[in-house]
Amino acid sequence: MDLIRHLRLFIVVAEELHFSRAADLLGMAQPPLSQSIRRLERELGLELFDRSARQVRLTAAGALLLEEARELLAREERLRTVMARVREGELGTLRAGVPPQTPARTLHALLSACAQEFPGLRIDLQEVDTAEQVRLLAAARLNVGLVHHPVADADDLVLGPSAGVELGVVLPRSSPLARLSEVALADLTGHELFLFPRAAAPGWYDRILDICREGGFTPPAVRHARNPEFLLGLVASGRGVAFDDGRVAGKEPRAAWRPLAGRPLVLWMSAVWQVHSAHPAAPAFARIAAEVIAREGPPRRLLTPSEESSDETRRPRPWSVVFGPGADPAAP
Repeated sequence: MDLIRHLRLFIVVAEELHFSRAADLLGMAQPPLSQSIRRLERELGLELFDRSARQVRLTAAGALLLEEARELLAREERLRTVMARVREGELGTLRAGVPPQTPARTLHALLSACAQEFPGLRIDLQEVDTAEQVRLLAAARLNVGLVHHPVADADDLVLGPSAGVELGVVLPRSSPLARLSEVALADLTGHELFLFPRAAAPGWYDRILDICREGGFTPPAVRHARNPEFLLGLVASGRGVAFDDGRVAGKEPRAAWRPLAGRPLVLWMSAVWQVHSAHPAAPAFARIAAEVIAREGPPRRLLTPSEESSDETRRPRPWSVVFGPGADPAAP
């Protein structure tokens, strides 16, 4: 059944509440119009019009369908307009949000890959945390966002492929724990924890603390630091510990990065977009973003404390990335 065609006919009948007038407006005979509406009712398994009275009236199901059909056809029209621009080589602008701590090399790779796949697309990148991205998507001020999971208020969002980054612990190099090849969460007992502000990504923030408690680590205090470099400075001064993928920690000789035993912390990310107003390039952006995160994160060769102390091996560590079709972004 040509659903879109039948919905167009249904809207005219629903607005006129008169089959003869609707047929005249559509430039067709009344019997085929009536047959089309009957076919639509059979397909949906519902009566859309109350024909028992002298005047045709919408049923409750018909009134609901009228609202949904108008929205669906408006989206179809927007889609046709956008795709016409695609045919003409003009994709317009994709407004995309990315987390503030996204590495420069990842941004470069993402923009380069998008430019190669969509030469006519202009990408307006905005540095925005997860919670703000969700708000901007709802307000149609962003077309797509690269967010941290889990995501609150995601009912109207489509989630693209996910990529996960393993997190370890950043310690003062003077800490006895820095002598270990890996650190259990319970080993961190008594240390304060430095985290990003909860408002930036509430779901991920709460998940971190839940995992810490499950692993036997309940920090006596949680301090907030938005800038990764500032957070690293606090750790290096001996004031607490933080979680990181090793990229930032490798820049500070007074700090040591160690993997967590059992790898309990995995930061899952994916691009998301509004289901009702998707930019045609949003799904491709999501796929490219996941591929770039995976490609830009070669597996980490874990260093022993003695290796790490040598000048030759003291360098920023690459990302450790988990990526696959079976990944569950809601559970590290």
